[in-house]
Amino acid sequence: MQTDNLEDFKIIIATNDKSMTIIDMLKQVALWLKKKEINQWRFLLDSGEDKEIEQDINNRNTYIVLKEDDLVATFTLLSKQSEWDMHIWGDDITSTSLYLHRLAIQPNYMSKGIGKSILEWIQKNIRRDIEYIKLDCVADNVKLNNFYKSNGFELVGLKDGHSKFQKSV
Repeated sequence: MQTDNLEDFKIIIATNDKSMTIIDMLKQVALWLKKKEINQWRFLLDSGEDKEIEQDINNRNTYIVLKEDDLVATFTLLSKQSEWDMHIWGDDITSTSLYLHRLAIQPNYMSKGIGKSILEWIQKNIRRDIEYIKLDCVADNVKLNNFYKSNGFELVGLKDGHSKFQKSV
């Protein structure tokens, strides 16, 4: 496996002018997943979250990973629960958690250690008052579930066909 050094990449907060590029990338990844018969993110293909994605970018919660000028990956970190987070995790107002959403890597950059490097970057660069990073993914996406487990996330339950993972930071 070839590993790209994250030093060759730049992680920055996405700006509004990148909204369509990010949405297009997420749809490309969703289509790639569908072609691989992985039931993850199909709702993105129908523009199901375009407005939410744009709002997360506008609120400065979305990051992009660049190699030179190429968009390699994106992810969103929320310090307040979204409606989906409340559905999956329950009302979690007392916790100091960050919720990781839409971690996506361009298919030609997959399997190079970039996802692991992004998770490490998040842990090193988040606010110090954060206790947990929480996320969910489709429970039957075995490869993705194993990815999070191998990166120190603990499976803490299932809800509506989604694995709930958290990692203490």
